[in-house]
Amino acid sequence: MAITVRGKNIDITPALKDYVEKRVGKVTKYFDSLGEITVLLTVEKGSHIVEVTVPVNGMLLRGEESTTDMYTSIDLVIEKLERQIEKYKTKLARKLRSGFIKGEPAPSVGMTADENDDFKIVKTKRFAVKPMDVQEAVMQMNLINHDFYVFTNAETEDVNVVYRRKDGNYGLIEPEF
Repeated sequence: MAITVRGKNIDITPALKDYVEKRVGKVTKYFDSLGEITVLLTVEKGSHIVEVTVPVNGMLLRGEESTTDMYTSIDLVIEKLERQIEKYKTKLARKLRSGFIKGEPAPSVGMTADENDDFKIVKTKRFAVKPMDVQEAVMQMNLINHDFYVFTNAETEDVNVVYRRKDGNYGLIEPEF
């Protein structure tokens, strides 16, 4: 298990790093194999913000907490991640029992954009697109705490996007050829 601890506007002391590694280590008991766990500790205007990203079998777990104390923020983000893990492990187990999830990895597909003078592209992300059903895509989107998620629909084999609507419901974008 590799844990990377980075700091922004804060010096990472050995005691703080040990505490982070000890607390984040609790998350590893839920999984057989994990990728490199990234922890970002930030101090901004008196707020101590902790962001943790855990790659698990092609999925990303992400948690963020902010308080006035760094140690409290670390404890709260670990509690949040543990709740997410319990919630989604239960859902995954239910889906696996009913045979809905297809676990074959898809080839890596990159997102690219043409450079244009009118629109400045400041970041490009590349990620593997895994075949899954719409419900699993919504679950993945909630795990990484984003407002949208791009995936390959296991039924149609087309690239789809699920997104969170302002009314709290979800939307699905399907291409039409």
